Amino acid sequence: MRAGRSGVSPVMIGRADELRRLRGLLDAARDGAQPGIALIAGEPGVGKSRLVHELISGMATRSGTLIGQADPGALGRPFELLLDALDGAAPGAAAELQAAIADPAVGPVERLRAGLDAVRANDPDVVVFEDLHWADSESVALFERLGDLPGSRLLVGTYRPGEVDRRNPAADLLTRLERRYPVTYVRLERLSLDDTSALLTAMTGRRPPYRAAVALQNRTGGNPFFLEELVKAAGGGELDLRKLSVDPLPWNLADTLRRQLDELDHTQERVIEAAAVLGRKVPFDLLAVVTGLAEDDLIEVLRELVRRGLLVELGDDEFGFRHALAREAISEQLLGRQRRRLHELAYETLAAADDSDVALIAHHAKGAGRYDDMVAAVRRGVEKYLRMGSTYQALQLAEMGLAEVPDDVELLAVAARSAWLVGLLDDAHRYAKMCLRCATNTGERSGALRLMARVAWESGRRDEMSSLIDRLCETIQDLPDNEERAAAMAAIAQSFMLRDLTQPALRWADKAVELADRLGLPDIRVTALVEKGSALVNDPAQVDSGRALLREVADEAEKAGVWLAKARALNNLLSTPYPLSADEQRDLLEHMRIAAEKAGFDSLAVAAYFQGRASLAIHDGDLTAAIAAIDDGRRRDQGVLRTSQGDDYHGAFRAGLALEAGDVDLAASISVRLMESMSAFSKGRTGILGLAYHVACRQGDQAAAERALDELLNAADGRKIWGDMLHDLVSAGLFARIAPERLRPLSANMGGFAENWRTLVEAQLTEAERHPAEALDGYRRAMLADDLPAAVRGTAHVGAARCLVALGRRDEAAALLDPATRLLENWDGWRVAELAELRDLLGAREHPVGGDSQLTPRELEVAHLLAEGLTNAELARRLFISPRTAAVHVSNILSKLGVSSRTQVADRISSAAPGTG
Repeated sequence: MRAGRSGVSPVMIGRADELRRLRGLLDAARDGAQPGIALIAGEPGVGKSRLVHELISGMATRSGTLIGQADPGALGRPFELLLDALDGAAPGAAAELQAAIADPAVGPVERLRAGLDAVRANDPDVVVFEDLHWADSESVALFERLGDLPGSRLLVGTYRPGEVDRRNPAADLLTRLERRYPVTYVRLERLSLDDTSALLTAMTGRRPPYRAAVALQNRTGGNPFFLEELVKAAGGGELDLRKLSVDPLPWNLADTLRRQLDELDHTQERVIEAAAVLGRKVPFDLLAVVTGLAEDDLIEVLRELVRRGLLVELGDDEFGFRHALAREAISEQLLGRQRRRLHELAYETLAAADDSDVALIAHHAKGAGRYDDMVAAVRRGVEKYLRMGSTYQALQLAEMGLAEVPDDVELLAVAARSAWLVGLLDDAHRYAKMCLRCATNTGERSGALRLMARVAWESGRRDEMSSLIDRLCETIQDLPDNEERAAAMAAIAQSFMLRDLTQPALRWADKAVELADRLGLPDIRVTALVEKGSALVNDPAQVDSGRALLREVADEAEKAGVWLAKARALNNLLSTPYPLSADEQRDLLEHMRIAAEKAGFDSLAVAAYFQGRASLAIHDGDLTAAIAAIDDGRRRDQGVLRTSQGDDYHGAFRAGLALEAGDVDLAASISVRLMESMSAFSKGRTGILGLAYHVACRQGDQAAAERALDELLNAADGRKIWGDMLHDLVSAGLFARIAPERLRPLSANMGGFAENWRTLVEAQLTEAERHPAEALDGYRRAMLADDLPAAVRGTAHVGAARCLVALGRRDEAAALLDPATRLLENWDGWRVAELAELRDLLGAREHPVGGDSQLTPRELEVAHLLAEGLTNAELARRLFISPRTAAVHVSNILSKLGVSSRTQVADRISSAAPGTG
């Protein structure tokens, strides 16, 4: 995967950890007396060459490199890898030695010595031998001997494990290197779905739709070369990625894949063709029936196909292609009748067995043209997949059936529910709407309305949900007391709970519970109890009862196997201020994630889970851990378009953390993207507008901040603003010198259990209004509020100290510096800046670092990393800040320590370390 090829990604995707390891080895080799050795392994096209390119392109100078590339015909040409490397070296360097290496008249020992001398003469920082599996024995021996040469360099070899056998010179090399030197192995795996999505984004300039990303991931197996070849073959301009996922293979790629069959005999070819038709995972017994081979004969054929790398053993008695595209290429060259006959045999065999996968039965029924049998299998399969939590698979299976019976209400309902659970809200809305249109009785109409109402809420269309619930209330008046009526009552209770209408939510939840108990419907009973408990925790007077009920119903839901109800119960429990230890909250969060995964509910299994982890880190006062959790969540959320609004579950949260870290540039870029994709109905509209306002404040643009505040106040009318958000908004406004009276209307919409947040915000506004004595009391109460995050309590300490200074009580103010420092020791940004300003105001010194210089805890962390030799870019990656913020930290450190270079920083840090000097 050469970085210079046209059409490839402009950035490397999914290999940041591997690149960091190699750079660390290079730095260690430069500092040591012996070379470092790294072996990069991976299948063809997985990105070994691209990783090497990124390592070399990041070096200060590329002249100190030797790169040799083997090719399939190199085995018979001695020292081919070294000669190829020297051809790319500086002209004239070791020319005589190079001639001796290439001269077959010179003895092998002398040529080896000349090769070592040539490398020493060029004195490279990095020596790379690519594709060692094709290397000649002399090049392999030279690579091993390079480890004995003195000097500070990194030796890198790349190879394909599947092509290294006992007859290959590289096989013994791997064993001998491990015995003689410390060797670092870097194994490159295929890209995950989120990395595939990121690669598509890099190549096309826009995020891919979820379905297209999944289809291309499945089609290419996460192999970046295959993915790039598909994109290149589609040409430039606006690519339709959905179409790309089903278009025929480019001829060059298909030909490359089919060429693997050239040396197969007739029986092997028959087995590989059958496997190509039978699917991704092929059971041994099914393959035996379809091919008609005896067990021993089939074992022998499969052993050879696995040895050649055409097939892999996926599990007990299951086989599949190493590359999905190879299966596709082979299947495409078969005659249609040949494919249908194989599908027919597979269908007959699977249908006769008791434990066959119904999805596989449906697939082969469709391939055999037996469409009635396919629909029957689909009906059996969708419910099975939903129970397993395989919601996307249930959706795909339902859509297979709908292609034959497009007006089937049952399958439309399954498709709508599955799409909702997996987060494909546009598809869920479309299928639910079709379900309502095709409904033939009151029960079907009720079910469709339930689905449409929930999807409307998830899509931020609150008024539409209210209208649909009104229709649902009218519809179920004509229903008898049955399961659908009970489910509709629970859905109505949920709609009122989501809108913070506690009393009607409780009334409808009790109705649903009563009917579910009477009819013996445990699934609906626990679902209704979740709505009741969630409504109770929204009422401060009944919060304790609600918490107890949610814990109870979570246990009941687990016993009944209603995983969605359990996940929602725990999520809603964790969303309220709760007197639990951090360990207990983490335990609940893990149980919530497991239940959500079993239910196949992505928004809780991914988005809510990682936001929960970030919230715990925030409460503990660890900003770096909070950022890491959200970044992990954003990666695992695939970075793909699930809806037409392009929802970014974590974007606003991440931007808020960027603002906390002082990285206004990153927050601004996220804010712009969220504002561009925000619809008039966006559920997070208030939060996105608040973010834009916050960014304007921190950028010092008071006019833009004032305009954004007006828009925010209009959007917030009648909507809740949570306490932490309100504190952020008021803090930002005061920083931008917006008048306190302009900010007070925001607090009118404070929602949730916000007493201590309200106290803190009131103290901030009162201080800004120049009433320090009144503000001091509020700050002191906030200082002691355990439900406020550590950094926020640190800010309360700073505010209290400022008020004490204003009241002339400087000694009392100084006494608050140490506890504020402890609370903010793992934080950054404006909170730490306010503490620094207070120290300056009081003339207080921080803990010294190296003599009489003063570094904040964050600056001390940066200084230690500088001492390790990290660049600004590396600092930014390590600390999850922007390079600009890293540069500011470095500048401050140099200034405070009174030094002019990073080396001097390292000397000062070293001299200040315990036990030195």
